[in-house]
Amino acid sequence: MINKNILYSEIENVIRSFDFNQISEERKQTLQPLVDYIQNKVNNKQEIRLNLICTHNSRRSHLSQVWAQTASAFYNVQGVTCYSGGTEATALYPMVVETLQQTGFQIKNISEGKNPIYSIKFSANEHPVIGFSKTYDDNFNPASDFAAVMTCSHADEGCPFISGAEKRIPITFEDPKISDGTPQQKQIYQERSLQIGTEMFYVFSQIKQ
Repeated sequence: MINKNILYSEIENVIRSFDFNQISEERKQTLQPLVDYIQNKVNNKQEIRLNLICTHNSRRSHLSQVWAQTASAFYNVQGVTCYSGGTEATALYPMVVETLQQTGFQIKNISEGKNPIYSIKFSANEHPVIGFSKTYDDNFNPASDFAAVMTCSHADEGCPFISGAEKRIPITFEDPKISDGTPQQKQIYQERSLQIGTEMFYVFSQIKQ
């Protein structure tokens, strides 16, 4: 069941451009364990906690967290809370904030400093995603009963064990950081964000309720 009219209209316009047919069969197989995890939780009427993990918790893990939370709301999958973390804490990269804003997310800086905290809203009536860099085991994140979704190969290889995780699911994305300081930066970040958005929406579109 899709709960329409929940997202900001600008974001809904972007979602209409998502084409699940562009996702290769091989990639769909990579995404399937996350579909299965969420479906199992829905079937058992359990809370769904996803911790999206990348090395520095600055780019891919935040994009994945925001898009997964947005997708769960769009498809009206209840009881989903998405978190993010890294193997070390740095800061949410400003280009990620800018990219999400361009897509229609309403973002407010609620704390300054070396590691700013942002409120990221996808809907007027839904809780915002709280975005800031933290380690995956920070007390802001769940201590148990969650899926650890590894969004970069470095974190997947470097963290053989994630304490408290029920399941570990590698879904890696290419780092948009490779474009930093180049004329293509804005385009590369947008492409990566839309890829992550498309794939997270595909995952939640597969859930039967």
